[in-house]
Amino acid sequence: KQVWMNRRDLQKLALIRMEEAQSLLKDSLYDGAYYLAGYAIESALKACIAKRTKRYEFPDKTRVNKSYTHDLNTLVDIAGIRPDLDQRVKQDPAFATNWTLAKDWSEDARYARHTELTAKDLIRAVSDHQSGVLAWLKTYW
Repeated sequence: KQVWMNRRDLQKLALIRMEEAQSLLKDSLYDGAYYLAGYAIESALKACIAKRTKRYEFPDKTRVNKSYTHDLNTLVDIAGIRPDLDQRVKQDPAFATNWTLAKDWSEDARYARHTELTAKDLIRAVSDHQSGVLAWLKTYW
């Protein structure tokens, strides 16, 4: 069954996945914590893409098809925020570190084992209120 989500749904989902990741981390469930923190970023990026979709627009098929990915770098490009990302990385060393930790997440993380350190690092990279990836994405969603 196909599930249709709008921008608000994706924003809420990003926040929910982040809460779930933090809860799993507290319970020492590092694999799930890491995995869901990455999904929080993916959902936030898809909310950014949804914001760029105009009401009553017949969207470009290539753009739509490319949006159905879990690759965070591809989603950044589709969302049209790559120039802003590059600028932020240059200006904010803490954000640059956080993006470096986050950008290589993939849905294949569900099959991998993750240590406490890797889970904590990704969750911090995503949730940091000053230089976190999610805080930055909220400015575009």
